Amino acid sequence: MLRPYNSSLLFICASHAEVAAEMFVCSNATMSPDSNRAAQTRKKGPGAHANGAPERAAAVPDERRTSTPEARLREIPSVDEMLGHTRLRVLAETAGRAIVVEATRNVLAEVRAKLLNEAATEPEADKDLGTGVETAEAIEGRIVSEVWEMVAPSLHRVINATGVILHTNLGRAPLASAAISRFEETATRYSNLEYDVASGQRGKRDVHLSKLLAQLVGAEAAIVVNNNAAAIFLVLNTLAKGAEVIVSRGELIEIGDGFRIPDIMAESGATLHEVGTTNRTRIRDYERAINERTRLLLRVHPSNFRISGFTERPTLEELVALGKRSQIPVFEDLGSGCLTDLSKAGISEPVARASCEAGAAIVSFSGDKLLGGPQAGIIAGKKEIVERIRRNPLFRALRVDKLTIAALEVTLKAYHRGAIDEIPALRMIRMPQAEIAERATQFVERLRAALPADVSVEMRDGSSVIGGGSTPDQQLPTKLIVLRSERHSAATLEERLRKSGGGVPVIARIEDDRLVLDLRTVFADEEPALATALVQAMG
Repeated sequence: MLRPYNSSLLFICASHAEVAAEMFVCSNATMSPDSNRAAQTRKKGPGAHANGAPERAAAVPDERRTSTPEARLREIPSVDEMLGHTRLRVLAETAGRAIVVEATRNVLAEVRAKLLNEAATEPEADKDLGTGVETAEAIEGRIVSEVWEMVAPSLHRVINATGVILHTNLGRAPLASAAISRFEETATRYSNLEYDVASGQRGKRDVHLSKLLAQLVGAEAAIVVNNNAAAIFLVLNTLAKGAEVIVSRGELIEIGDGFRIPDIMAESGATLHEVGTTNRTRIRDYERAINERTRLLLRVHPSNFRISGFTERPTLEELVALGKRSQIPVFEDLGSGCLTDLSKAGISEPVARASCEAGAAIVSFSGDKLLGGPQAGIIAGKKEIVERIRRNPLFRALRVDKLTIAALEVTLKAYHRGAIDEIPALRMIRMPQAEIAERATQFVERLRAALPADVSVEMRDGSSVIGGGSTPDQQLPTKLIVLRSERHSAATLEERLRKSGGGVPVIARIEDDRLVLDLRTVFADEEPALATALVQAMG
């Protein structure tokens, strides 16, 4: 398994500090002008180091807190003085001296800026008053906190209790445990990424996924790039650069972070030719728009929105028939990338195989949505067209790395074996409400005994959603855990869970001023950590 980040350096006990050996002794030659001035004004006394830094700094005397602004600035310890403190010396041994020095400079600069701001804003009559300089112990504590922020990983785990399975902000599809094992093996050792072991010759990284993908979607060939936006761009740039692409006006979608079909088409060098209206487009609209510059008929699956009511759009079969008559390929952007029928779970979403079997020349979809794998963009379809796309020089710029290939291969092989419950996202989607209710009942029974008396907890029926720009108007029945505190608002509780001190942040949701949890997206082994976070937040 991948080793977790070593956070032992963040907890340095006083007893350890007392026995730690000094790493360095600062000389006057390396001290800054500020630190030299500070050293000249310090008087060595009992308990001082040879360099003049006190073993443990005392609080600034009260009479010094009423000094002038200039005097207060002189009270700020130097960088070298702070680095002489035992706690920071030991921290430097584990976190690295450069990081501790940087953190010390940052904190002292903040202390100095605060005093200057106070001096600038205080009334003239009060210039000789003020709060004074923070104690050295307080500054030291701030430095330790700054070091923690600098060395702690920015990307870290959270507990998703929202019930949104493919939560884009929380990383979309969690990977199968087998993918993580393959990650470690592939990342920490050499591999046959682009080497044909049988022939002893250079190979292509495509071979690890192309055959398996083609089998699963019923295509002649397939390649992988780093996401579906890249896939769309590459297809358009290869097949329609300098020419026209016909698309229904009702399919000119925008997805997360401002990604728009018209924008990506313009960047690819293709020209957009809109047909139909927002709610109704007929096959004859496409037929009338075809001209000598037309190179592609584009169909976009509305995975993140629905238009209902007085609507019409041609079927894929109708577009394919038109494409054959006009000798123009049909490209379908499926977006969500569903590889298996989810209708038994209550989800209606087109399956990639059905599009290929209907005759689409090329399809593209995401790897980290309904497919349940890592971030990737899959391009599959007719062999001749896929090979043209692969020869595009931009393919190399958009290709995936060995870790994505490893994780995607594990995910696809689970489909191939029919073991889709090994894929966490698919397991969550298919999880019946009765199973969630049973887990929620047991969780609440354990939780109630530890909660304060002013906290009420109950269960009620509710809905989970797929998320990730997929199935916007479809929901999954679930059993929700609803909590209410007499002392704390739901917003306060939600914030406390998010900022769990020392624990794993918990992301929940709020409904009707109640804190709501959905165990559908909480892994079973996360329940103890979730319970601990709830008890702390309610306190």
